[in-house]
This record gives sequence, C-alpha cells and structure tokens, in this order.
Amino acid sequence: MRVPLSWLREYVDLPEGLTGRELAERLIPAGFEVETVHESGAGLTGPLVVGQVLEIEELTGFKKPIRYCQVQVGPEPADVRGIVCGARNFAVGDKIVAALPGAVLPGDFKIAARSTYDHVSDGMICSARELGLGEDHSGIIVLPTDVQVGADAIELLGIRDAVLDIAVTTDRGYCLSMRGMAREAAIVYGRTLRDPALLDVPAPTQGGYPVVLADPLGCDRFVARAVRGIDPLATSPLWLQRRIQLAGMRPISLIVDITNYVMLEIGQPLHAYDLGRLTGTITVRRAEAGEKLTTLDDAERALDPDDLLITDESGPIGLAGVMGGASTEVHAGTVDVLIEAAHFDPGSISRTARRHKLQSEASRRFERSVDPNAAAAAAQRAVDLLVLLGYGTAAPEVTVASTRPHAAAPIVIDAGLPGRVAGLAYPRETVVRRLQEVGCTVEGADRLSVTPPSWRPDLTDPNDLAEEVIRLEGYDRIPMRLPVAPRGRGLTLRQRLHRRVGHALADAGYVEVLNYPFVGDAEFDAMGVPADDARRDALALVNPISDEQPYLRTTLLPGLFATLRRNVGRGMTDVALFETGLVYQPRPGASAPPRLSVAHRPSDEELAVLEAALPDQPRHVAAVLTGARENAGWWGAGREATWADAVEAARTVAAACNAELTVDQAQYEPWHPGRCAVLSLDERIVGYAGELHPKVLEALGLPPRTCAMELNLDVLVPASEVPVTAELVSGFPLASVDVALVVSQEVPAADVESALVAGAGPLLEAIRLFDVYEGERIEQGTKSLAFALRLRAQDRTLKADEVAAVREAAVASATRHTGAVLRG
Repeated sequence: MRVPLSWLREYVDLPEGLTGRELAERLIPAGFEVETVHESGAGLTGPLVVGQVLEIEELTGFKKPIRYCQVQVGPEPADVRGIVCGARNFAVGDKIVAALPGAVLPGDFKIAARSTYDHVSDGMICSARELGLGEDHSGIIVLPTDVQVGADAIELLGIRDAVLDIAVTTDRGYCLSMRGMAREAAIVYGRTLRDPALLDVPAPTQGGYPVVLADPLGCDRFVARAVRGIDPLATSPLWLQRRIQLAGMRPISLIVDITNYVMLEIGQPLHAYDLGRLTGTITVRRAEAGEKLTTLDDAERALDPDDLLITDESGPIGLAGVMGGASTEVHAGTVDVLIEAAHFDPGSISRTARRHKLQSEASRRFERSVDPNAAAAAAQRAVDLLVLLGYGTAAPEVTVASTRPHAAAPIVIDAGLPGRVAGLAYPRETVVRRLQEVGCTVEGADRLSVTPPSWRPDLTDPNDLAEEVIRLEGYDRIPMRLPVAPRGRGLTLRQRLHRRVGHALADAGYVEVLNYPFVGDAEFDAMGVPADDARRDALALVNPISDEQPYLRTTLLPGLFATLRRNVGRGMTDVALFETGLVYQPRPGASAPPRLSVAHRPSDEELAVLEAALPDQPRHVAAVLTGARENAGWWGAGREATWADAVEAARTVAAACNAELTVDQAQYEPWHPGRCAVLSLDERIVGYAGELHPKVLEALGLPPRTCAMELNLDVLVPASEVPVTAELVSGFPLASVDVALVVSQEVPAADVESALVAGAGPLLEAIRLFDVYEGERIEQGTKSLAFALRLRAQDRTLKADEVAAVREAAVASATRHTGAVLRG
C-alpha cells in the first residue's frame, strides 16, 4: 500500500514538519514493514509556473516537427516567453506547466535559456515524466482552464510529497486503505482519527435497482446507488488525479477515478456500471457450465462453476470482486451510472483471481477481507463525488440487499494475558486503552469481554488481542531473556550417539551434507538394484515435489551420489562426503493412513491405526569418497581412495558406537562383486562397504573407483549402551612374532586372522596383516598372508617356550579352520 503523507494528514493531525521517514520509524515498531519512503519532487526547485499558450509557430526543415510557442507565464503583459517544444498534444489557449530559467527538475536537470532550432528557448514546457509525476512522456501536461496563469505549479500539482510503500500482510487487509493507515498513524501519535467512513448514509428504500443474492455464502451484502445526468465532459480535478498517482494507480476518467479514489480512501472496492447498458435485475450467483465473459481487459474467459458472477438478464456482466465485464463498462458518453459496493467471500474471490490469473486491486482487497459495514458509506462517498465533480443527480432510491447481520462475537480475555505473553507487565488500563484504539468494544474488569470491530476479522481469539496490545506498546520493549533448560533434561542416548558418529567421520576428513529424502525408479535402475530387492519397496508420496522422485528413500546412497556428481562436475576431484538421516521402510501389510478430522482430538484407537500405518524409520549413516585419500607432497607419494577406505569409514562409525564389526566378502548392488564387504555385528548384518560397480559409475556419471558405505545406526545403538571397560596396561615387556601362512586365494584374510586370534588365546594383545604375496615362489592359486602377533602377559615376562607355544597354537587353529600351511 502506497500512503502519501499529504493525503494522510487529511484524516489525522500529524505533527507539523513530520517527514515520511519519521513516520516510517514510528510505524515499524507497531508491526508494519515500510519497504521504502519515496520523496516525490525531491531535487525540484522553481520557478515552475502555470503558463498559457498564446501563439504557436510550426518550424520546418528539421528531422522532427518542432514548435516555437509564445507562453504567458505571469499576470503582466511583459511576462511572455518564447519556448521551443516538440510535443503536439496542446493548442493555442491551453494552460501548461512551464519551467523557467533557474529551475532544477528531478535528476539535477537545470533549466536555462538556450539557442536551439534557430530560436532562443527561454524555458521548457514540461511533461509528467520530466516532473517526476509518472512515466508518461508522450505529451506535455495540459491543465484545467480554471487555473490561474503564473500560479506556483509545484503547489498546484502537489509535486512535493512523501509516499510510504508499506508491505501489508494478509491478515491486515484493513490497511490497504488510507482509512486503515490513518487509524494506525493516529494510534502511534496519540491523535484523533477523522474516519472517512463516518458519513450520513440514507436508509434503504423501496424502488431501488433490483438485486438478488442467489449465493448468500459468496455475497452477503450488495449496495446499489444510481447517479444520473453526469456531464460526460467533466474531468477529474488535479488533486484527485495526483492522489491516485501517488497511490500507484493511473487516472483514467472521472467515474473510474472516483471509484478508485474511494477504494483507496475507505478500502471498499467499487464498480460503476453504465446504467443504460444494464438489462433487468442484477443477480449474484455461481457460473453455469459453458458460460463465458469478456472482462474489461477485452479477454474472453471461460467460466468455472466455482466462479462468483454478477449477472443481469443478458448474462454475466462481471467476475464478482475481481473485474467487471466489457458489456456494461462506463465510457466517454456515459451519463447515468450504477455504483456497486458489495461484500464477497474472501476465499471465493481468491480462488477466482488465481484461476483466471487476474489479480486486480479489488481482488487484492476482497481476498484479505474488507469491512462489510463500510459498503454503504463507500457508495455514498462515490455518489457525493459524482454529484460534486460530475454535476450528476443522485437517485433517492437506495438498494441494500443483505442476507445476515455482521456482528462479531465477543472474546473473553484475561487482562493479564498480554503481559504474560510478552514477559512484560501491562496495566489493565493500558490493555483496555490499546484495544479501544484498535476499534474494539471492551467491557469488564479483570476478565474483559472484547468485541472486535467489523474491519478486523483477523481478531478471533485472546492471543490475537494480546498481540495487538503488545505491538502497539512496542515490540522493542519486550525484554530479551535466554530460555533456561529444565533440569534433568538433555541429549538422549541416540542424540549423543549421532553426534559422536558425525564428529568421528568429520575428524576422519569427511564433510557432512543434507539431501532431500526422495528417490525414483531411475536411481534404483542406475544402481543396478534388482526388481525384487527390498529397497524398491518404497513409500509413494501423494503429492511429490518431482514426478521423477515420487518415493521416500530406503537408502541414503542416491542423494549422496547426486551430491558427489555435482561437486565433481564443479571441479572438485578429491571428495569425501557423509550423511546421517532417516530411511523409510513400509511395514508389511500396512494400509494407507486414515484422514483424521480436525474438529476434535483423535481417539486412542485412531492414533493406534495411524501409528500402525507409519513406515519403519531407522537412522542410517552413509559415506562416499573419490579421488586422493592422501595427497602427494614432500613427505612422499599420495594414495587414491580404495574400497578399504570405505570399510575403514564403517569401522570408524562402529568405534564411535563402542562396537566392532565383522567384515566378510559379499555381493550386493551397487558395489563391485569382488570389492564388496558385508558388515555384521553379532551375526546381524549392519551394512555394506566397498568400491562401486563400474557399470553403476558409468550410469551415475561418477569417477572411476568411487567407493561408498552405508550402515544402519539403529543396530549399533545397543552396543553403545554397553559400558566401556578400560583394559589393564601391563608393565611387562612385549613379545613380537611373525607368521606367514599360505592359503587358497578364495579364503578371506579376515577368516585367517579370526582363526589366529582364536588359537593364540589371552596372551595375544594385537594382530596385524602386514604383507600379502602372490607369485611364482608359492603354488599357483594360493596366496601368502604375513601377520605380526603382539604377545604380552599382565603378571610376568613371557618366556621363549611360552611365545613358541602361542605361535604353534595359532598356526594350528588357522590350519584347522582355513587349511593354512605355514610358509617355509
């Protein structure tokens, strides 16, 4: 809403010398977003006067038509200036705006006498754009004939003004009017409001223009007033045109300008019909199948059965609350008009405006709700202006079609509620005063009965009233206090676990990302997931954001792959990412969740049914990495990421959860069948890790040798609950022994290691695989695995025969379980 300061002063006695920026500073703490304050006429200085064209000499021989005009710019006969002008929209005798030498126009455009087109131009005849009054540059301003030659045009045109551009929220539709903003200005300055809607309105009469409300829910009030005998040559006065321009609209004609002016002033949209073009009774109803309407913008629109229409016996003549029809619009020869001031259902108007992509000033106000009790006053104001400015005669008949009274229900509020909400004490007198300033009727002592005004349909409960008190007292007065956490509460075990996992992976060089939890069949296809895989049994969304991703994810990998591809595409060659989040696994046999009523709290049975329909939502952690895991430098050669790094990332997560994973070879999409590990805890599969299959990398557009891992964190939670027991540190010396075993190439090194650990017994402190050999020195189809065993006792120094016995027992166990042979 654009609010001219000069117009606002008509309804509120604001302080003398108040600037637009000072007013904005007072409105902002009251809850209004003032986007800009435009200083109209800034930088303009006179002399800028009213002139009258005495003679026009047409100059020829130039590329464009040029006129040399003799202009009377003052009361004396000698006050005549010769001015060169190229505009063609004025004639001898017309009164114009002349900028004389010494004047400065907006944009620091200085006026001086200068020689041009073989003549001396002693000033300039101005257009609207040159004065900052609009963008019209097609011709100069032609003033009414009754203005005085030599008068100050700056004051006459109201060029200097401050205009506040205020972003009005949807719940404050009353502020889309000068009446609403004047009320707010009166409150913040403690002044009295001169309400423009307080007019003497005649009572409804018989014999007015017939109106039928066939859809009382869509339109519950319709006021119709007729004005006859309007002078078709009458034009809008300058003050009216200027106010409409400052408010952001374009002057069109007297009748249209008056309806727009009243809408801006009171907030009630009006529509003017050419009375001679109406046929029979006006009926407000819904559209019928196949009906069409040509609106004022000359567009033919196919109507929807939900559209609310204004009709007469000829058919539709307007989209109610949005735009009128072309068949009954006023025109240059209109002498009799019918003024419509109605109250429409906000939801209906909003749907119609969006359906037809037709946002108008009227629909903008109706969909935010207008004051239903202002319709009669707005119609009367328009009638008065048409009589005053258009020299018409108001018809004595007044039509008011109404289906129900507009009386708001009282709201009971504790006088201390605003203070409790704000954390600041407000005396009862302050609460009552602020609510009365808003327009409410207040009764009672400690418990107040508050009746909101008709222009505030957003006030429906005690908290709304408390907000009004708080905002008018000033949001800036609310003290800032940090909330105090209740005792005995903090992070849960799962929350602490998730944080430990995130910190562990971040310490290992991974970067956390967050992805949308949506997947599609194309991603499962690219990953090579079989058709019968449980991961394809995904929960379908009723209203997905994208048709390509209509399901909730059952794995974190697709989102990580997309993020990795995006980073690689932007030049990142060494990337390591991780994500923790929920996956969604539909329960077998679960039905679609029921739609619960919002009229009451669901019963325990309904909640149980809803709970049974929800999918299982375990929390997973996944990681992907590609490129260099260790960069090259002065310290030596670098190292590319391999499947072992993905396994190590899983081990890092398990260590943060106080668990140790068992690693076995596996085949599971989307991993490479020879470089995939299944990760287990107590014989329960936790996840998978390894290098991705080359076909998957090609389908997803990822670099070669990209690796990934994914774990079910919920399986690791119980392990994290087991208390960590610190091992005793022995002060006795360490005994190291190496074992080289030859096994078949199909035997996993992890199986050999497990057998060695089982055979070595309690004296084994640590074991490490330090060499794998396949070559001509051993039998073809076998491999040599070299392990380093660290032995130590807690109570003694180990003897050579004890160390030898442990080594022999470990080798025997490996031979027994894996067929290993001690390498000679």
